[in-house]
Amino acid sequence: MPERLTDRMTGITAGALLALMIHCNSLLAQHTTPVFASWAAHGTGALVALTLVLLTTRRRAPTTTDKRQPAQPAKKAPRWAYLGGIPGALTIMLAAITVNQGLSLAGTIAMMLVGQIVFGLVSDRFGLFHSPKRRLTTTDGLAVLCTLAGSTLIISGGHP
Repeated sequence: MPERLTDRMTGITAGALLALMIHCNSLLAQHTTPVFASWAAHGTGALVALTLVLLTTRRRAPTTTDKRQPAQPAKKAPRWAYLGGIPGALTIMLAAITVNQGLSLAGTIAMMLVGQIVFGLVSDRFGLFHSPKRRLTTTDGLAVLCTLAGSTLIISGGHP
């Protein structure tokens, strides 16, 4: 299969899986709370990841005739990397809240758009993920204000 077709099919499959996951999570949040739905989603994901690791990792005892080099110890991740699940949990909770509103898809997209822009600006300002640091400009502020205003209109525009 050509590489471009494989990439497209992977993207379509990932998008469909994300939509299904948001739907299931929002349904759970509708019957419980967004916090419980987020915990359930992360717990399920952790169990699936652990199962996949256990199923795909072959264990074998080292032999004396093994010519391979011993594995080098893995470099430790920086402490801030362990906080990566917090934005994911907040995203799941916000998605569950917005999907259960009257403007389900529009509200979810608006909240995600605002989050992406703000995170991008913070990353640019502090040089996160080895990106070059840069000062924020007035144009950046105007872009955030316009996006926030548009998102507010989308979310609250359909309600009296």
